[in-house]
Amino acid sequence: MSSLFSPIKLASLEIPNRIVVAPMCQYSSEDGCLTDWHMTHLGMLANSGAGLVVIEATHVERHGRITHGCAGLYSDANEAAMERVINHCKRIGTAKMGIQIAHAGRKASSQRPWEGGGALKDGGDPWPTIAPSAIPFGENWHTPKEMTPDDIARVRELFVNSAKRAVRIGFDLIELHYAHGYLAHSFLSPVSNKRTDRYGGSLENRMRFGREIAQAVRAVVPKGLPLGARITGSDWRNGGLTADDAVTYSEALKADGLDFVDISSGGITADTRNPTEPGYNVPIADKVKRGTGLPTRVVGLIVSPAQAEAVVAEGKADMVAMARAVLNDPRWGWHAAQELGAEVARVPQYLRVGPKLWAPAAKRAGA
Repeated sequence: MSSLFSPIKLASLEIPNRIVVAPMCQYSSEDGCLTDWHMTHLGMLANSGAGLVVIEATHVERHGRITHGCAGLYSDANEAAMERVINHCKRIGTAKMGIQIAHAGRKASSQRPWEGGGALKDGGDPWPTIAPSAIPFGENWHTPKEMTPDDIARVRELFVNSAKRAVRIGFDLIELHYAHGYLAHSFLSPVSNKRTDRYGGSLENRMRFGREIAQAVRAVVPKGLPLGARITGSDWRNGGLTADDAVTYSEALKADGLDFVDISSGGITADTRNPTEPGYNVPIADKVKRGTGLPTRVVGLIVSPAQAEAVVAEGKADMVAMARAVLNDPRWGWHAAQELGAEVARVPQYLRVGPKLWAPAAKRAGA
């Protein structure tokens, strides 16, 4: 039996397999509101064969977005637009639906990737950014405002408000975005956090911002609804976060009531480069899983069904997440099931696609 296609339970949520579509920014929202693009894009992913689809980083305030095209959940209009799309996906798809709640911090006020990807120029309607310290993300980036205690309390409440909206919409799972150089990650990393108050200095202090948000959000998210976080397994630079720090942080978040962690890495500065070997975060996820016992997901150049199966079968992570591989093959889960001898849920309209179609193709190929 395939390990990748075995079910997993997070809190009260039963997920039919271990395949997760990772959040992928589409830069196609209007003042934070999802559009018809998302209806098509997420509707496609809801029928990819994945057990869970986590929608793109969704920001807790207008100035917390990465770009003018990024999704938000800070207004009634955002909530209504998102509810329309998620209800559609649940009606026509087989996947459970999750959301990633985020604040871009010093990486906000950016261009869309196809417009250059750097900081917004004066003619691009830029906005002020915030961070733990007044250190730019990189050369030619805006210098953020160092956050005051009042700013920290305000952002914490914004995460709570967005989580409440996500619960109302009916998401099956909520994930806090604590990675990729965005606000929570920038508090955790010694590369970007040079504070001398209770939110800076020691690892315990640098964890405080993320932990306080986790505790506050957990208090408003029903116990049976899985709440987790995507965290950074490594900053991939000297003096930055390490896998040992990821274990410590995950232990703390588990104590704060989180149900899972998703291991990613990198992104703390504009010139940081991640490794390029397939599954480069898997050893970190393995260390976190073994060190904490917390259900663990991993992302990062996981492409083939055999590779994903090995990660789960060998106990290195409980779930695997992929992004570009699923964009390249929107039926990745179906084809993985075929390769691994497993079954995957299909909507009635697509039931004619399956073993009866695959068998003749396999026979023609000499299988």
